[in-house]
Amino acid sequence: MSKKISELHAPVTLERCIELLAPALEADGAVLVDGTLGLGGHSEAFLERFPNLTLVGIDRDTTALALAGERLARFSDRTHLVHAVYEEIEDVLEELGIESVQGILLDLGVSSMQLDEADRGFAYSYEAPLDMRMDATQGDTAAEIVNNYAEQDLARIFKEFGEERYAKGVAKAIVEARKTVPFTTSTGLAALIAKVIPFIPGKSSGHPAKRVFQALRIEVNGELEVLERTMPASIRSLAVGGRIVVLSYHSLEDRIVKQALVAAANSSAPLELPFELPEHAPTLRLLVKGAEAATAEEILTNPRAASVRLRAAEKIRRA
Repeated sequence: MSKKISELHAPVTLERCIELLAPALEADGAVLVDGTLGLGGHSEAFLERFPNLTLVGIDRDTTALALAGERLARFSDRTHLVHAVYEEIEDVLEELGIESVQGILLDLGVSSMQLDEADRGFAYSYEAPLDMRMDATQGDTAAEIVNNYAEQDLARIFKEFGEERYAKGVAKAIVEARKTVPFTTSTGLAALIAKVIPFIPGKSSGHPAKRVFQALRIEVNGELEVLERTMPASIRSLAVGGRIVVLSYHSLEDRIVKQALVAAANSSAPLELPFELPEHAPTLRLLVKGAEAATAEEILTNPRAASVRLRAAEKIRRA
């Protein structure tokens, strides 16, 4: 890997994340969980800004963990880097003897490194094995899914996870083509998709394979199911006064995050009750109105910030 680690990953909405989490992290003994450590760009900035902060960095990608470890080596006395999926946040904290935390940051989606490294198979523009696993030590690859799933299952994935209008046509073409030669590379699959999905100048956005590749990545890594389990676990892990910031990159992720935060920020009392019992009171206070987008200035310097949607909340009561 020829680039410096810091050049491989430009943290999205970094200053806004710091601004939102800072009130909860300034006390001695504060703990921040970076549930999507990646290459450690966000974590490095927090460790520099808050000299008494302890970081718990979680990532399912062993390569990312190793590189983040190099980047954060000078903070090794106050960091815990853990190979896990962020839905396991409660187990990770229990093993570390940490009862609750003051901050949680989740930067969802595929990392810059995973997109840019040709051998990962996430990008349709590189000749690479059709893998797409964020944790290369376990689970089915994208090739196994493409070559073995039934046509209707492929169509469902492309439609639900990629919001691809030509989902049925792509699925049919894949099933027909794999009868002759199984799919093994990212470019091989992308080439087939490009034959099925028309490119309309002035209307089409990006490569025709963009949405199908997104859908496959989500299916390979179980991203939406994991996120659905992660949100309540994260809320439970926050101390009162603790804060959570989540960065989503497509509508399916943002919907899950929104539903979890809004539900916890509203009363759970049945409508027929004449008054609210203490156990039905909200456990969160929303910190931003709706979902915030990146500034135009940031998008100019970091194009991957263009699709980000930021949501944040503060824990105001234990459930």
